[in-house]
Amino acid sequence: MIMKNKYTGKLGELTDRAENGTAEDVDFIMSYLNKDTSLVITRFVDFSLGLVEKSEGISRIEYYLFNGTLIQRNYSSLYFNRRYDFDIVIRAYKGGFIDEIQAFAR
Repeated sequence: MIMKNKYTGKLGELTDRAENGTAEDVDFIMSYLNKDTSLVITRFVDFSLGLVEKSEGISRIEYYLFNGTLIQRNYSSLYFNRRYDFDIVIRAYKGGFIDEIQAFAR
C-alpha cells in the first residue's frame, strides 16, 4: 500500500491548500510572500505552489505573475518555468513584469 506523504505545521497547511488548488488557496499561499518572509517559508511556498494543478489555481498564479509583488512574480515565474509553460513567462518578461534572471530561472 502506497501512503501519501502528509506534512505537518505550516508546510502541511500550505500543501493542503495547494492540493485543494482554488484561487483562494493560491491567495493564501501567496500571502506568505512579503517583506517579512523567512527563507524557510519561501521554500515552503515554492514547494507548495508546485503542487497546484487545478486550472483555477493555475489561473490565479498567472494573475500573480502579472499583478503580484516582485517576490510573488518571481515565484509565479518559477512555477511556470518548471511546468515548461515558457510562453507565459516570455510574455511576462517582454511586458517588464519580471527580469531576465527571473524569466530563465528554474
